[in-house]
Amino acid sequence: MRVLVTGSAGHLGDALGRTLRDHGHEVVGIDLRDGSSITDRACVRRTIAGVQSVLHTATLHKPHVVTHERQQFVDTNITGTLILLEEAVRAGVASFIFTSTTSVFPATGWITEDMPPAPKNIYGVTKRAAEDLCELFHRRERLPCLILRTSRFFPEADDDRAVREVYEDDNVKVNEYLYRRVDIEDAVSAHLQAIERAPVIGFGRYVVSATTPFSPADLPELRTNAPRVVRRYVPEYEAVYARLGWKMTPSIDRVYVNAKARAELGWRPRHDFRSLIECLATGGDSRSPLARLVGSKGYHAQTFADGPYPVG
Repeated sequence: MRVLVTGSAGHLGDALGRTLRDHGHEVVGIDLRDGSSITDRACVRRTIAGVQSVLHTATLHKPHVVTHERQQFVDTNITGTLILLEEAVRAGVASFIFTSTTSVFPATGWITEDMPPAPKNIYGVTKRAAEDLCELFHRRERLPCLILRTSRFFPEADDDRAVREVYEDDNVKVNEYLYRRVDIEDAVSAHLQAIERAPVIGFGRYVVSATTPFSPADLPELRTNAPRVVRRYVPEYEAVYARLGWKMTPSIDRVYVNAKARAELGWRPRHDFRSLIECLATGGDSRSPLARLVGSKGYHAQTFADGPYPVG
């Protein structure tokens, strides 16, 4: 199968390309770092020729909100997606998978696909608008489109300075597997499942995040005493954290739920908080082999006064 990966030099794009090639597929890419752009229709038309599936990961991200104008978000995230959709229809591709974000959701609650969107910045607004374009092209053009709303999978340091000052980086990330993080290996496998399922499903939106141990009934206590709730489900975490000198976050105000993706896509994520604690207990690495291989890509070429992120 010939697959187009947009954002092919980025973190997810690189991981997808490596995995697809390992499975014997032909991969073509579009990425600004390689001198190509999803906003260049001629480039898209050339590259998409003969493609059976599009994995659209290219985007301006949340860390670009301070360094880029709102119009640039519209141009890349909305206009670029529109061009890709139009050219995908023209080329007759069999599936179009759009990598969206859990940033389209509210900041609190038990977050499933039924939660009404409430994006809080231009990043979330433009990703939600691109989702709606995908739905339109499925409805009007019968293009099979699946939307994967991925939670955090980036290896870069947290964008909140207060968090960086209190927690070690690996500590932050392992905590997040309880409610808002997914390993890059699992994000990739969700995209590959989406390729297979898109022609059958037609259209759908899916939360792609590590499987949480919690239930909706836990939310009130999670907000006031998260360590106590975690201790009920994964009591062995305390000994591992004590040995590492780590801390559990005191409060969790949202939980992303992947049940629909597991049920409808047949997705089987391998990495969750419990599996990471088991790995750390034996001295292992909390990152998957693919995560270690791909490494960090960064969002900006320059550094800033506040570390890896600009201050806005």
